[in-house]
Amino acid sequence: MDFVNSNENIIFVHNTIHLISQMVDNIIIACGGILPLLSAATSPTGSKVSINATELENIEVTQGMSAEMAVTFLSRLMAMVDVLVFASSLNFSEIEAEKNMSSGGLMRQCLRLVCCVAVRNCLECRQRQRERVNKSSSLMSSKTQETLQGVTATATTKAPLENVPGNLSPIKDPDRLLQDVDINRLRAVVFRDVDDSKQAQFLALAVVYFISVLMVSKYRDILEPQRETARSGIQAGRNIRQEINSPTSTVVVIPSIPHPSLSHGFLAKLIPEQSFAHSFYKETPAVFPENIKEKETPTPVEDIQLESSIPHTDSGIGEEQMPSIFNGTDLETSTGPDAMSELLSTLSSEVKKSQESLTESPSEILKPASSISSISQSKGINVKEILKSLVAAPVEIAECGPDPIPYPDPALKREAQAILPMQFHSFDRSVVVPVKKPPPGSLAVTTVGAATAGGGLPPGTTPNIFAATGATPKSMINTTGAVDSGSSSSSSSSSFVNGATSKNLPAVQTVAPMPEDSAENMSITAKLERALEKVAPLLREIFVDFAPFLSRTLLGSHGQELLIEGLVCMKSSTSVVELVMLLCSQEWQNSIQKNAGLAFIELINEGRLLCHAMKDHIVRVANEAEFILNRQRAEDVHKHAEFESQCAQYAADRREEEKMCDHLISAAKHRDHVTANQLKQKILNILTNKHGAWGAVSHSQLHDFWRLDYWEDDLRRRRRFVRNAFGSTHCDALLKAAVEYGTEEDVVKSKKTFRSQAVVNQNAETELMLEGDDDAVSLLQEKEIDNLAGPVVLSTPAQLIAPVVVAKGTLSITTTEIYFEVDEEEPAFKKIDPKVLAYTEGLHGKWMFSEIRAVFSRRYLLQNTALEVFMANRTSVMFNFPDQATVKKVVYSLPRVGVGTSYGLPQARRISLATPRQLYKSSNMTQRWQRREISNFEYLMFLNTIAGRTYNDLNQYPVFPWVLTNYESEELDLTLPGNFRDLSKPIGALNPKRAVFYAERYETWEDEQTPPYHYNTHYSTSTSTLSWLVRIEPFTTFFLNANDGKFDHPDRTFSSVARSWRNSQRDTSDVKELIPEFYYLPEMFVNSNGYSLGVREDEVVVNDVELPPWAKKPEDFVRINRMALESEFVSCQLHQWIDLIFGYKQRGPEAVRALNVFHYLTYEGSVNLDSITDPVLREAMEAQIQNFGQTPSQLLIEPHPPRSSAMHLCFLPQSPLMFKDQMQQDVIMVLKFPSNSPVTHVAANTLPHLTIPAVVTVTCSRLFAVNRWHNTVGLRGAPGYSLDQAHHLPIEMDPLIANNSGVNKRQITDLVDQSIQINAHCFVVTADNRYILICGFWDKSFRVYSTETGKLTQIVFGHWDVVTCLARSESYIGGDCYIVSGSRDATLLLWYWSGRHHIIGDNPNSSDYPAPRAVLTGHDHEVVCVSVCAELGLVISGAKEGPCLVHTITGDLLRALEGTENCLYPRLISVSSEGHCIIYYERGRFSNFSINGKLLAQMEINDSTRAILLSSDGQNLVTGGDNGVVEVWQACDFKQLYIYPGCDAGIRAMDLSHDQRTLITGMASGSIVAFNIDFNRWHYEHQNRY
Repeated sequence: MDFVNSNENIIFVHNTIHLISQMVDNIIIACGGILPLLSAATSPTGSKVSINATELENIEVTQGMSAEMAVTFLSRLMAMVDVLVFASSLNFSEIEAEKNMSSGGLMRQCLRLVCCVAVRNCLECRQRQRERVNKSSSLMSSKTQETLQGVTATATTKAPLENVPGNLSPIKDPDRLLQDVDINRLRAVVFRDVDDSKQAQFLALAVVYFISVLMVSKYRDILEPQRETARSGIQAGRNIRQEINSPTSTVVVIPSIPHPSLSHGFLAKLIPEQSFAHSFYKETPAVFPENIKEKETPTPVEDIQLESSIPHTDSGIGEEQMPSIFNGTDLETSTGPDAMSELLSTLSSEVKKSQESLTESPSEILKPASSISSISQSKGINVKEILKSLVAAPVEIAECGPDPIPYPDPALKREAQAILPMQFHSFDRSVVVPVKKPPPGSLAVTTVGAATAGGGLPPGTTPNIFAATGATPKSMINTTGAVDSGSSSSSSSSSFVNGATSKNLPAVQTVAPMPEDSAENMSITAKLERALEKVAPLLREIFVDFAPFLSRTLLGSHGQELLIEGLVCMKSSTSVVELVMLLCSQEWQNSIQKNAGLAFIELINEGRLLCHAMKDHIVRVANEAEFILNRQRAEDVHKHAEFESQCAQYAADRREEEKMCDHLISAAKHRDHVTANQLKQKILNILTNKHGAWGAVSHSQLHDFWRLDYWEDDLRRRRRFVRNAFGSTHCDALLKAAVEYGTEEDVVKSKKTFRSQAVVNQNAETELMLEGDDDAVSLLQEKEIDNLAGPVVLSTPAQLIAPVVVAKGTLSITTTEIYFEVDEEEPAFKKIDPKVLAYTEGLHGKWMFSEIRAVFSRRYLLQNTALEVFMANRTSVMFNFPDQATVKKVVYSLPRVGVGTSYGLPQARRISLATPRQLYKSSNMTQRWQRREISNFEYLMFLNTIAGRTYNDLNQYPVFPWVLTNYESEELDLTLPGNFRDLSKPIGALNPKRAVFYAERYETWEDEQTPPYHYNTHYSTSTSTLSWLVRIEPFTTFFLNANDGKFDHPDRTFSSVARSWRNSQRDTSDVKELIPEFYYLPEMFVNSNGYSLGVREDEVVVNDVELPPWAKKPEDFVRINRMALESEFVSCQLHQWIDLIFGYKQRGPEAVRALNVFHYLTYEGSVNLDSITDPVLREAMEAQIQNFGQTPSQLLIEPHPPRSSAMHLCFLPQSPLMFKDQMQQDVIMVLKFPSNSPVTHVAANTLPHLTIPAVVTVTCSRLFAVNRWHNTVGLRGAPGYSLDQAHHLPIEMDPLIANNSGVNKRQITDLVDQSIQINAHCFVVTADNRYILICGFWDKSFRVYSTETGKLTQIVFGHWDVVTCLARSESYIGGDCYIVSGSRDATLLLWYWSGRHHIIGDNPNSSDYPAPRAVLTGHDHEVVCVSVCAELGLVISGAKEGPCLVHTITGDLLRALEGTENCLYPRLISVSSEGHCIIYYERGRFSNFSINGKLLAQMEINDSTRAILLSSDGQNLVTGGDNGVVEVWQACDFKQLYIYPGCDAGIRAMDLSHDQRTLITGMASGSIVAFNIDFNRWHYEHQNRY
């Protein structure tokens, strides 16, 4: 007890008590509930078996707990309550306040617990007595025995009590009515908190009732043990009780009109109300017990018309209408007409009230009345409120005045009084109206006691006739039973549970007083004394202690106080019998039943309500818990599934990765093989070359085969030829016979699919030598044999598109590289001729991101699914992808380069994905062309490039126009309009007769399957492209591959330019335009490999192409053709040809008008290949597209703007192609330096965007000057122009030199090797004028100095002997360029100058020891002169005793440029990007070579030339030498154009300003002279016009 009462443990104790209070009521119900147990305990002995059997069957189900378990819990709770409640001194009001419980609720719960335990003990006593009386258990069914086990808390059927040891059983004396422990507990309950008078009075009243009922029933049992057996058995059979406590019932409603006829059965009041909220919303039919199920028919609520059957009268009486409700019912128990009518009137008034209550607010909680409203548990109403209202403090009786039971209306009072005298058979019998299959729609009502306020609904109806009132029920619970019933609205809700009706309530027999004179009575008295001796004192005690309260409460039928006489009787005698007799009297019975019974019932109902509330709460919590658990379980399942899928995904990814790794490893092996073969080939070339280590003069007599390299210059011209390891004369190739061609009309249909058809066993060796050549490898080739750098970002199936090859494979992109690996197992790939594959680059390709310069979207077979990627090594590679989405992904995985820097577009990925039309609109090239900043050739090449034309797909080869019509005359006058083609018409419409034929064909079109067209062939097909280029490899091989290994029939072979032009004018199936090579590639007209092309019908052998008479050699033809293309006639109308090919006349009505419609399959968007599912059909369609040729993408849908005329532009400054007037003087200025040392190097980097546009000069004594350049072009020759105004002069002397102040910043003091003769080749100035490179130092290095400070910034070693010459290539954006150093060790080294870091080499960290990009070998002597052209990728160098060698910038020796016998000692070399290589030899001899080694021209002059220069277009040569005379020559044929006035000193160096308008010469006298120069004045058009 110290523990319980200690302050330290108070929280624990409070929580324990709270926990007990939460459980008590549910456990009580689980044990059977007080009322069922009480009815079992007070029923006559004989009927006990059947009653218990039925009762307990249902008990087990109700709370989901076995009776056994429930009893165990009950006894444990009781034990805890004994300690924590009865034996402690705790103040429960604190706990109740703290835990939000109703006031006094704990003690009421304790009373319920005590009652339950006591009743169970009673039952056990009776069981033992019966066993004693009747040993045979044969009467009990096994089911009954089983259920009784629950009652007696044992585990056997045969002897229920055997298993319980005596000391554990609470039953010490089976004869007693109540055991001592129970009596003590009852006493404790009443007297524990006696100070709280209202609570104590209520408890006392309930206990009085409880004890009275038990005593009276005990008296009956003792009095008539056998007499009642038969009758009550029958009775019980009729009154089988079904379990009240349905799991769905939530609120128990106690009718609360106090009435004298209450004695009709207190148990009848206990009709649990099904939760209106539930039944109203769900309309669930009740769950019917089996024994009455078959009698019932559910009647939906909708069928019951309340309004029609229940009148809304104020009086609440409706005798006339009401009987109609009871059709088909009978009254089983005789109650008399008055009781019936009273029942009806009460019912009707209740119906009325309940309907009135519908109008009230649903959230109404308490009614302003002296009693407390009980609210049915519905949505939005707190359970706590209900509980509070149910167990509120009793209302003072005094408040009710002398007549505490005024009737709401006189008729009701009359009827109520009429019933009083009637004697009832039962102590608590109910009046029942059972259902006998009521017709649908009829309302069967069960009455509960004659005057009960609520009627019980039978199961025939949906359990809720007044369901609507569920929102605001006004069921009032009267705490004391003496409340003004006018203010206490009777229960508006009536319900039943599980279909149980009041018919099923237990009946307890009334016992009449017996005479006392027989001998047997003595033993009855003794029995009574024995049974009740312990209980009676408690009852007396309560009567005495609570006399004032009880005397007011227990009133007779006429309001007289019964207790006063009783007290007198009790005080005078301790006789139990008298007390029992008193209790048995009718007045006492009525009074106790009416008043004390009400208290007891309220107590029970509170328990029931709490139980249901608790159960609801538990169910809710359990549901929530289950929901949470289910969710967790679902989450677990989900997580597990996710985990499994992740595992599977991970495994799949790993597999993919493994596959990818294997693929990449094998790809790397292939690549290494290819690279190794290339290196082998390269070394072989170098060694076996005539000038190589193993070379021999005889070696050169062998036939050297050449092929066109894939290298492109800035205008996308492929002009470089390289040695061809796979070259041959194709002597095994036959000629096609004439019969192999169909008629002209059949050509379209019969043309073979353009695919590699030849099936040849692939020779592994040749395959490995595939990309067999020099520049296929990148510029970084020497360094690039490294591992795969980083993870694969994207891998996708792709096709490599190369001329005549489409190779399926896999494209992989890492963070720094692209890889392509061909699928060699693919059947189509195996069919490809190895000879073709030998010319196909990229089959095992690897490209660094740093090399990517541009990415274009491309079409393949008219579908926009391809990309073309342009590399720094000036090659391009094209891939086709499965769909456009993949294209997008690939572009976003590649560096952000856009389409390069040439077209004035931002370097963004969206530009790479832009459509051709968008590119055209966004670019500035059209404006530049109009302003004549770019040539016609460059503009056409631009249009072709953005319109999707590419060298990688012969079906989409670039298209160029025929521009000349005269291919017959000896001389071609480019000033005659008649020599030019009309560019406003397509090639097919130039001949009027043929134009009529095409127009007719279109207009008389009959084929409904195909849209009409003018031409059945295209102006650009793979066939026409190959036929133009048939004489040069790799196109020869491609041609043979496409034509079954045969050359064309000689009459169809391209054999004469004039003949081809004639055919294109006359032949109805020939509308070919030209290809760009006609304007730059003379080699295409020469059969240099000696192919046998046959003999034409006119007996002319087909060999080199016959050129027009006005072209003496192919170079002349190409040059003149190009001149014609750039001529004014073409410039004026080129926009019209653009309209036809790329513009608005390409398709639609304009194309029809212009006679420009081709086969529909040549147009973009005409077919969607993805929509063709049949593979055969799709292949046929692809073959057709490849045969018909493809029209370029349409770039504009409005007319193309014309080019501005030359005259409009001629006065704009800085227009290199413009013609200026001749007012200007030849010499602009002379600038004399203080030093007399000869100026041996001049570098004019005069671009206006430079930080210091300047002319840098270097003297023989290595004193340099940075002379500021002023762009004064517009001022020269203007009026008032004078040489005196210094700021008008283009060159301003370096102030440090002029003032002689900062010479130390300008003097290079490092010692030069004495044997070196200082000349122009010893110096190189970077493009930004900030650094100067000097060679000739004794330590075999060359050095970099800053022009600002004169300080040394880098020393570069690499040669084995003194460096004798330096050269710089042209610079690109950022100032990067190549530097070549030549040495006495007979080698050259190619270096890379980084414009960003201003050092030789890429890496500033290793600037001390930069590595050269290439080592060029082949010379036998000291290298004395060198020139490098980055655009052509060539280095041309001359040794002291010859020869001149041509190398690629990757180190391959291409060829020697060998002049005539007297041209042996080269001294000066100049290369133009146009492909002219001018070499000056000792003793005034000049030679002009093409870059492919052909000697074009030579001359000899008397001057000892010291400096040569080519103009930027490569057409003009400027020379100067010791004579001091500047001369201008035409480069192609050394025709002299102009001689400037002689100077007084020799010329040692020369350079041109950026605009080609000023020539600056460095003189031997230590001065520089600026000359006006205008190359346009020697242009043929200028000469002819002005």
